[in-house]
Amino acid sequence: MSELVTGEAVALEIRVARLAGRACALVLDLVFQVMLLNVALYLAAATNAIADEAWGVGLGIVAVAGVLVGYPCAFETLSRGRTPGKLAVGLRVVADDGGPVRFRQAFVRALASVVEIWVLFGAPALVASLFNRRGKRLGDLFAGTVVIQERVPTTAIFGPVAVMPPQLADWARSLELSQLPDGLALIARQYLARFWELLPEARDALGRRIAGQVLAVISPPPPPGVRPEILLSAVLAERRRREEERLARHREHRLRMHRALGLPAPPPGPPAPGRPTLPPPSASPPSR
Repeated sequence: MSELVTGEAVALEIRVARLAGRACALVLDLVFQVMLLNVALYLAAATNAIADEAWGVGLGIVAVAGVLVGYPCAFETLSRGRTPGKLAVGLRVVADDGGPVRFRQAFVRALASVVEIWVLFGAPALVASLFNRRGKRLGDLFAGTVVIQERVPTTAIFGPVAVMPPQLADWARSLELSQLPDGLALIARQYLARFWELLPEARDALGRRIAGQVLAVISPPPPPGVRPEILLSAVLAERRRREEERLARHREHRLRMHRALGLPAPPPGPPAPGRPTLPPPSASPPSR
C-alpha cells in the first residue's frame, strides 16, 4: 500500500508489488534473458569461426549488452512498463507520479540491474526493497519509478465498463446530457476501468469527486443513495446508447438515400460527424 500523487495533484492509494511477485517476475525474465544470451553468444562464436576474431568479440559484446540492457529497456518502453515476466505475474513499472515509464527511466533501471542483479546476484536489490516502503530497488530509486500490482483478483460489481444498472434505467433515459464534456466522460470511463486497482478509500474519494463534476452538468439529479460508480456507469451507458441510436439513424438515412437513387448499399463507413463516441468498453477488472 502506498500513496501516489498524479499529475493533477490527486492523491491515490496504489497496490505496490510485493517482493514475492517481483521475485517471480525476475526469475521468468532471467530465464528468457539467459536463453537469448545463449543464442546470441552462439551466433557470435559462429561468426568468429568464419570471420576476423575482432568481429566475433565485438558481436559478443553487443549481444551481452543487448540482452542485459536492451531486453528490459525495450520491453518496458514499448509495452508501457511490462516485461514478459511482469506481464505473466501481473506487474507493471510506472513513474512515481503514476504516468507511463519513459525510455530514460527504463534505460536507467536496465543499467542499474546489470550491477545490482547480474553482477551482485540481486543482493542490493533485495536489501533496498526490504528497507523501502514502496519496495523499490536501486534502479527504481535512480529512475524515479515504482512497480505496482496491476492484476487484482476481485469480483466486480459490474462487468463491462458503462453497463446500465437496472434500477437507474428510467432515470437515465430522462437525462439531459448535452452539457457533459467528452473529456469528463473519458475521465469517468477511465475511473471505472481502473476501479479495482484502487484501494477502497482512494476509490471512494475519487469516485465522489468525478460524480460531483458530472452531476454539475447533467439533470435531473439521481435518486438518493446512489453510489458514485453506479451513477457514472448509468450516465456513460445512457450516453453510449444515445450515440449508438444516432449512428443507427444516420446509417438508415444513408441506406434509404442509396435505395431512392438506385445505388448499391453503402459500405460501413466511419461514424457520422458530431460528438465523438466513447472508446469501446473493456472488461473490469483489467488483467495485463
